[in-house]
Amino acid sequence: VQLQASGGGLVQAGGSLRLSCAASGRAFSSYALGWFRQTPGKEREFVAAISWSGGTTHYADSVEGRFTISRNNAKNTMYLQMNSLKAEDTAVYYCAAPPQDNPWSIKLNAYVYWGQGTQVTVSS
Repeated sequence: VQLQASGGGLVQAGGSLRLSCAASGRAFSSYALGWFRQTPGKEREFVAAISWSGGTTHYADSVEGRFTISRNNAKNTMYLQMNSLKAEDTAVYYCAAPPQDNPWSIKLNAYVYWGQGTQVTVSS
């Protein structure tokens, strides 16, 4: 599966953005999906994950209650709705998928397919 993230941009603190991750290839619904983010000099960190059907989601503590992950399997697309953005949310955001039929994970090395990243900048 090939992934392409989009929707990043510049937003003021307290604002909102919605990221999208479009997938090409078949069997999109058989891939769990996740969002990660990375700032310069730091390791890529887990943000959120979603199961194949979208029935199960999981969030990092730092974004719980502010971000919502979702997917539309008919459109081969995953989303990350980000509300109440903070300056510390500034990062490059990546969408990712583990091998087909594998469950979602918070671990970076569980994911083998990566999108190219989209920059989110939150001004304070």
